[in-house]
Amino acid sequence: MSKLTLGDVMNKKIEDLMIPADHVAHVQMGNPLEHALLVLIKTGYSAIPVLDEAFKLQGIISKTLILDSILGVERIEFEQLSDYIVEKAMNTDPPILNMDKHILDAIKLAINHPFLCVVDEEQMLIGILPRSSLLKLLNHYLRDQDSTVSLS
Repeated sequence: MSKLTLGDVMNKKIEDLMIPADHVAHVQMGNPLEHALLVLIKTGYSAIPVLDEAFKLQGIISKTLILDSILGVERIEFEQLSDYIVEKAMNTDPPILNMDKHILDAIKLAINHPFLCVVDEEQMLIGILPRSSLLKLLNHYLRDQDSTVSLS
């Protein structure tokens, strides 16, 4: 691998680091919470995008949001999973990034989110940018800066 320069990092394109939408697990707004929880468990993700019928981004759903929605006074009401739909439990303010944004915008937004939803001007999901992709890029750059420093 060649050495990364600061210019390489600063000029990195969002599309080079993102996972395309056709490889991203997602659910739709009308899906029961039971389905969403199964997708989350099977994929091992803590959160995934929520799309409408036209595949436009509407929010994100997470294990925490699902469990919070079935939390009763004295117990978790698992039987409610098939009665509630994703639309009622999802976060409608997901972290969004457009393809034309600068890598610094992505880094700043990724501080508080495990992934960023990359959308086009019509809010169609193009892909997701995992925080891990940004960290790998920064790790590569920092390690290249001084090969005499041990960063184990």
